[in-house]
Amino acid sequence: MRWLIPLMAFPMVAAGQLSLYSCGITSKDYVVGAKLPPSGIFVKPDAGEWRHAGFNHPLITALDFDPSEPGIVYAAAGNGLLRVSGEGEHWKILTGSEVTELLDVAVDPNAPATIYFCHTHGIQVSSDRGSTWRDASGNLKRKYTAAIRVDRRRSGVLIAGNEQGIYRSQDGGQSWQLAGAAGIQALHIEQSPHDPCYWLAATEGSGLFASVDCGFTFESSGNLGVGHNLYDVAFDPAHADRIAAAGWGIGVAISEDRGKTWQARNAGLPSMAVWSVAFDPAHAGRMYASVHEEALYSSPDYGRSWRKDGLEGSAVYRMKFVPEAGRR
Repeated sequence: MRWLIPLMAFPMVAAGQLSLYSCGITSKDYVVGAKLPPSGIFVKPDAGEWRHAGFNHPLITALDFDPSEPGIVYAAAGNGLLRVSGEGEHWKILTGSEVTELLDVAVDPNAPATIYFCHTHGIQVSSDRGSTWRDASGNLKRKYTAAIRVDRRRSGVLIAGNEQGIYRSQDGGQSWQLAGAAGIQALHIEQSPHDPCYWLAATEGSGLFASVDCGFTFESSGNLGVGHNLYDVAFDPAHADRIAAAGWGIGVAISEDRGKTWQARNAGLPSMAVWSVAFDPAHAGRMYASVHEEALYSSPDYGRSWRKDGLEGSAVYRMKFVPEAGRR
């Protein structure tokens, strides 16, 4: 039996229905040539503990799941795109040796057989769950692309963070139009779960860029993170105006007014080098943040206080809440 679950938004759901997947590497004090500590994918059920899932892998940068079959997760890795199932235990590589250094992955929520990934040499798409692939870089002159998202309203509408700016495609990547941030690298892009026309992009050194017109145009959204790298942005599924941003030099910042103003919320974090941040859809107030080579931290009060949650010595590049297989 399958269920269709919105890819980019969760309503507040009952506890025990979601597991938190994270991808990263346990790199603190690691010496090249030594045995790699547990790295790759880690899974935490709602009421459980962190466990290392599947194979030891040195570079997984992003995750997404099949909304029609949540037990299937796709992972963007250094050696290709991985299909992960069985609560993280079963892995299959879906790409050939010519594709390396994947940076992001996105499943089309309205056509779950369609998967996009971006890497250091462009964008590729599969319409058959990874059996075959074709180029989706269209007319992009520079190929390095760090972020890719599918508009949840309509299949084939894409927003990408390329090294020359933020681009939009409405034909599945056959052609692209510059939407903003010309000459600036976008590192992560998200669509609001409350307003599908509101998008935010975290950039390299130039802060946040926002779109309020369904991704057609992006404009600078203030001074937050300017001069630093912002690696993540997250929307609170329970509150339309609450947003989190994370990066190096700013740690975690929270906005309660849809990005108009921001507050640093780093009490209890050992440093302000933060890779990723996430709101827990099942627990109001609970957040997670990954501090570089320290640990994953959790907060019960929207970042006003933090405590160590696990994965010590890790750099967690991305987190995603995934419905537990067979449950909704």
